[in-house]
Amino acid sequence: MEWSRLTAHEAHEYLMKKSFSSLELTQSFYDCIKAVDSKVAAYLTSMEEEAYQQAQQADEKIAKGEGVTELTGIPLALKDILCTKSIRTTCASKILSNFYPPYDATVVKKLRENGAVFLGKANMDEFAMGSSTENSGFGITRNPWDLNRIPGGSSGGSAAAVAADECIASLGSDTGGSIRQPAACCGVVGFKPTYGRVSRFGLVAFASSLDQIGPITKDVTDCTILMNSISGHDTNDSTSVNVAVPDYRKALVNDVKGMKLGIPNEYFVEGMDPDVERAVWEAIKLLEKWGASIKEVSLPHTEYAVATYYIICTAEASSNLARYDGVKYGHRAKGYDGLIDMYGKTRSEGFGPEVKRRIMLGTYVLSAGYYDAYYRKAQQVRTLIREDFDRAFEEYDALLTATSPTPAFMIGEKVKDPLQMYLSDILTIPVNLAGLPGISIPCGFSHGGLPIGLQIIGKHFDEEKILRVAYTFEQRTDCHLKRPRLD
Repeated sequence: MEWSRLTAHEAHEYLMKKSFSSLELTQSFYDCIKAVDSKVAAYLTSMEEEAYQQAQQADEKIAKGEGVTELTGIPLALKDILCTKSIRTTCASKILSNFYPPYDATVVKKLRENGAVFLGKANMDEFAMGSSTENSGFGITRNPWDLNRIPGGSSGGSAAAVAADECIASLGSDTGGSIRQPAACCGVVGFKPTYGRVSRFGLVAFASSLDQIGPITKDVTDCTILMNSISGHDTNDSTSVNVAVPDYRKALVNDVKGMKLGIPNEYFVEGMDPDVERAVWEAIKLLEKWGASIKEVSLPHTEYAVATYYIICTAEASSNLARYDGVKYGHRAKGYDGLIDMYGKTRSEGFGPEVKRRIMLGTYVLSAGYYDAYYRKAQQVRTLIREDFDRAFEEYDALLTATSPTPAFMIGEKVKDPLQMYLSDILTIPVNLAGLPGISIPCGFSHGGLPIGLQIIGKHFDEEKILRVAYTFEQRTDCHLKRPRLD
């Protein structure tokens, strides 16, 4: 048995039976990382010393039978945008290359309390700005299915690590599709919860009204296990919503009979890859065959989503990233002439080209004379996009779309054309603008053998319905069982 191929719920059963220890399981993952990460480059920072301590503590809990959860002793990866106490947290940016946070993010704290083992910090697009993990300040992550292709972004390292069996599951963050799109590219499950469902405390901010933390896993069951652990109100996060958290495990119902599922016309965009369109429609027809009612629906303001998103997210980024000035922490330039020169040189040296581009765009749309024309207008259009979804959900339980308009593209293919790169998230961005939950699950493969993702979108705080649809599809198909070969 290859232990590194196990899901969290399978590994939990073996740990309970004492078939192996968490220490042995953790060692098997480090063996896998040593064997394949030189090709994939999913990790930025190893947490090996701490991981073995956590594994030993988990084994002691299991031996005593006290305080054991479904995550006790389970090896996970964390996107390097989540603060980890005394462990380097870089956001894949040179400006934070020597930043060691004094505290854990709330989700990290919760996973610790549940006995999880942290293998390391995963690579990403710098400050989560990108769709390909080519914008990292520390090197490109490659797709385990084809090492010449991108893994998606910005949580590319988190998704690639799961797909390459370099961890059992991982956490990512999703601002415009950054969990779901890499999950689709890497053939794994990626879940973006409702905005406010999971605390953002300790998540290094990119765009505060859009960012949300969520799991990337090998199957839907593992997704519910992680969601049960990380969800809930947090007084440290003013946007965290104080609503009851359901047991997501109860959403794992293999049945869609009587469910009403909508197909947004506007999401089958011009230029969509034919293999993606074919696989998604085949998935839709299967759900209909299994008893779901399928109808087309219109979300008329979809065409404005990308423009709206890139005004709002850049405006928020320019504000959030103002704190990186070389004064309190992070990189500081050498050889400067006065304070203003130090600011300029520090930020020029520390930020990569994509981050600089977004800061400049955001500063422009917030500037005097342009605020009303751009930022205020974008917020108004955002309301219209949310109202489109609200109307659709008066009739439908969930909406079905592709996750990404194409399978994973070649490394370097879109780097010189930012607009083409931004369109990679055209199908996921509206979900963030509206604050909705969405999941990507594997639903097929291109003719070249690349994974394709089906996106299921739900109502606010109604994650259970989309998990039910995802679980039903997963249990009756085998797409999620296929793994890339890296030997």
